[in-house]
Amino acid sequence: MAREPFDAPAGDWLRARRDAETGIEALRAHFQGHAYDPHDHDDMLVGFTEQGVQRFRCRRAVHTSLPGRAILIEPGALHDGHAPEPGGFTYAMLYLPQAWVDGAARRLELHGLLQVGAAFGQTLVEDAALVGAIRGAFASIHGREGRLARDQALDTLLGKLGAQSRVAAPSAERAVPAAVARVRELLHERMEQDLGLDDLAELAGIDRFRLTRGFQRGYGSSPHAYLVRLRLRAARALLAAGATPAQAAAQTGFADQSHMGRWFRRAYRMTPAAYRRMCTNVPD
Repeated sequence: MAREPFDAPAGDWLRARRDAETGIEALRAHFQGHAYDPHDHDDMLVGFTEQGVQRFRCRRAVHTSLPGRAILIEPGALHDGHAPEPGGFTYAMLYLPQAWVDGAARRLELHGLLQVGAAFGQTLVEDAALVGAIRGAFASIHGREGRLARDQALDTLLGKLGAQSRVAAPSAERAVPAAVARVRELLHERMEQDLGLDDLAELAGIDRFRLTRGFQRGYGSSPHAYLVRLRLRAARALLAAGATPAQAAAQTGFADQSHMGRWFRRAYRMTPAAYRRMCTNVPD
């Protein structure tokens, strides 16, 4: 059986597996009330709601998913999640690494999935065949059905996803003032450093209020929230590669391991140690 890698509130559970060869993660979970804080991924997310009502924000819109609906979230899309009804919801999700998607899309000549600005036309899709393809690919990963079953199921899934892809409209990021864009670049370059808002405002050459307002308008969050998500994605990659939680925290700028752990659990609903164990099978 897959591990249940987090301390869940009563009634909540989460089980996840990772395919070592492809790097694809398969997660199945049930939540009541709050599920996830806003966060994003470097991976492409495809899944479906099994039971209940699943509500989440993505692309600055609120989406409500019911059983049988496919959920498609491109890399970098900020999203959260909660159950608006008492019974909670159950869902299954695949996390497809972009490097794997790119290689597979080239092999299958799915050019829509190769675009740098590739995105999905819709976040929620009413398509039984697409949901069936996601379900089959999920079962092959989560159920460890063997490489042949996995490969065929994933090829089928990619074919369905290719029909849902589109070249993204011009990003709002392109309209961001140059001063604010420089701040974003600095956060990427100096993620591990303890930067203050005055440091960022000095770089941008504008006051703190205008910087925060411009960053929120351009990137959908405050500079601090953006930095936390940036650090979490980097920590997740380090943990998957075998770094210890303490090493990941130190390399990504969190104050310490417990500080990273609090943010990690709020975003991913599992501990950094549990995620590392899932990816590497290395005990803590």
